[in-house]
Amino acid sequence: MEVELSAAELEQIEKIRSELKGFKKDRGQLIPILQWIQNRLAFLPPEAIEMVAEHLDLSPSEVLGVATFYNQFRFFPPGEHPIKVCLGTACHVKGADIILENFERKLAIREGETTPDRRFSIERVACVGCCALAPVTLMGETVHGHMAPSKVEGLITRVNIEKEVKEREKKAHV
Repeated sequence: MEVELSAAELEQIEKIRSELKGFKKDRGQLIPILQWIQNRLAFLPPEAIEMVAEHLDLSPSEVLGVATFYNQFRFFPPGEHPIKVCLGTACHVKGADIILENFERKLAIREGETTPDRRFSIERVACVGCCALAPVTLMGETVHGHMAPSKVEGLITRVNIEKEVKEREKKAHV
């Protein structure tokens, strides 16, 4: 799935390109540079991987290999409504993997990806610390405990309805 960068992201990449010159051309700087870029863009687009590879005189596959090894790095922009499905032990035992699959199917994206309209993204997380509510899903900052596969569509529908209501209200005030 290819991510189309916004004008603001393209502008930010150009700023990063010029500021990258301030980093030593040392392989030991690879992770700090990737973290710095992700802090700026919220993810690591292919353009960033290429830029870092060029700066450190590494191949893009070497940079990508390191970045994909660590789960702290994102390769898709986070969605406006990030969904985190807990797959810790308590949640896993209670079927969290089926909940994750339902989100993936309903949104037509895989874990770690973002919908093309950038409204939703899905992540698996190790534990959210709400084991008594297992299985748990976070949508934004809201905890949804005792999740069931049948609740997935309802959560997505609620977000879509709230967006429609806000748009109607905005048009009514104009």
